[in-house]
Amino acid sequence: MIGDLARREVMRGAAAGAALIAMPGGLLAQGAAGPSFPPIAPISRAEREARLARMQAELRRRNLSALLVEAGSSLVYFTGVDWWRSERTTAAVIPAEGPVLIVTPFFEEPSIREMLDVPGEVRVWQEDESPFALIAGWLKEKKLGAGTLAVEETVRFFIVDGVRRLLPGLKTVSGASAVNALRMIKSPAEIALLQRANDIMIAAYRATHGQVQAGMTGNDINAIMEGELKRFGGQRASSSAQVGPGSALPHGSKERLKLTEGTVVLMDCTCSMHGYVSDVSRTFVFGEPTAEQRRVFGHMRQGMNVAMDAAKVGAPAGSVDDAVRSYYEKLGYGPRYALPGLSHRTGHGIGLDVHEPVNLVHGETTPLAPGMCFSNEPGIYLPGKFGIRIEDCFTMTEQGPRFFTQPPSSLDKPFG
Repeated sequence: MIGDLARREVMRGAAAGAALIAMPGGLLAQGAAGPSFPPIAPISRAEREARLARMQAELRRRNLSALLVEAGSSLVYFTGVDWWRSERTTAAVIPAEGPVLIVTPFFEEPSIREMLDVPGEVRVWQEDESPFALIAGWLKEKKLGAGTLAVEETVRFFIVDGVRRLLPGLKTVSGASAVNALRMIKSPAEIALLQRANDIMIAAYRATHGQVQAGMTGNDINAIMEGELKRFGGQRASSSAQVGPGSALPHGSKERLKLTEGTVVLMDCTCSMHGYVSDVSRTFVFGEPTAEQRRVFGHMRQGMNVAMDAAKVGAPAGSVDDAVRSYYEKLGYGPRYALPGLSHRTGHGIGLDVHEPVNLVHGETTPLAPGMCFSNEPGIYLPGKFGIRIEDCFTMTEQGPRFFTQPPSSLDKPFG
C-alpha cells in the first residue's frame, strides 16, 4: 500500500575533510581543486533486491504471472540496467516468483551483465532473430504462457504485440498501478540522492548568476549553467534559459533575445545524481525589477506557500492544484488555465524521471503519503510581457511537506 514503504526522512551527517560551506539542504566541501560535494553511494544491490521482492509480492497479490519492462527508468529501478531505447529490444520480465529474465542483443550482453544488479538470467538474440520469441519461449518454460502479463506503462506497442502474437493464450494488462505504487514512495536512500542533486543545482545557480552579463542570450547562460552543474558533480545536466517575453512561455521560445536592463530571465534546469533528478526553476531580472515584476513575483511566491499548506498527508494530490488555482483566481488570474495566470499543473512527481506519477493537478485523487516527491511550480505568465516561475521540489514526510531547496523570498535575492 502507498505510504507503508518509506516513512522517515533521511538524516544528513557532516562531511569530513576540507572546510565546509553551509548550503540549503546539504554541505559543500572546499578543496584544493575547487568546490565539490563529498561522495554519495548509489542505490545498493540489497535495496534493489528488496524492490523486486515487493514487486513480486504485488504481482502475486493481484494474481499476475509476470511484469514486462523495457529499457527506461523502471528497468533501472528494478534491475540497475541503465539502457536506452532503440529499435533493438532490451527488456526484462519479472515473474511473480524467481529470478528475472533480461533479453538483449548478443553484442550488448557484456554491457548488460556489467550493470545487472539483481539475480537474473540474460538471454540474447542475434540481428536476424526475434527478441519476442525469447520472451515467449521463456514464459512457456516457466508455464506462464497462458497467464496474465502485466505491462509497464511505457513499454512500446510493438514489443507487447510481438509477444502476444506468439502466445495467443497470454492475457496482457496494464502494470502501471502496481509499478507506480512502489516507485512513488521513495526510500531514505532515494531521498538522499534527490537531496544531493538539488544541492548541486542551487550551488550551480549561484555560481552562474554571478557570470551573467549584458548582451548574453539564453544559450550563453545555458552554457554557463551546464558547465557549473558538471563542475559541482551533476550528471546529465541540462539548462533552459528564456529571456524577455519568452519567459511567458512555460517551455520557452525559439527567439534568442539579448539581455538588457530590466529583462526577465526564467531558467529551468535539471541534473541527476546516480539517476535521481533535480528540477529547479529560478527567475531573475537583469538590473532593477519593475513594480509589476515584483508584484507578480510576490503573487507567485505566495502560490508556492499555498501549495505547501495544502500538501497534507492523506489529501488528494489534486487538492494542491485546486488550492493554488483558487488563490490565483481571487487575484484576477485565470480562471483555471486561462492566461494571464497559471497555464499548467502546479507540480509533478519526480525521482528517476523528471516527470513521473503522480501530478499535482485538478482531478488527481491519489492521496499524498510520506515518501512521495513533487515539484512545486505554480508559475504566472503574462503573454507578450514576461513570466515568473520559481520551482523547488519537496518530499512528503509524516509531518507534512519538506523542501529539498529553499525558494527565494524576493526578486532582489533571486537565489537566496
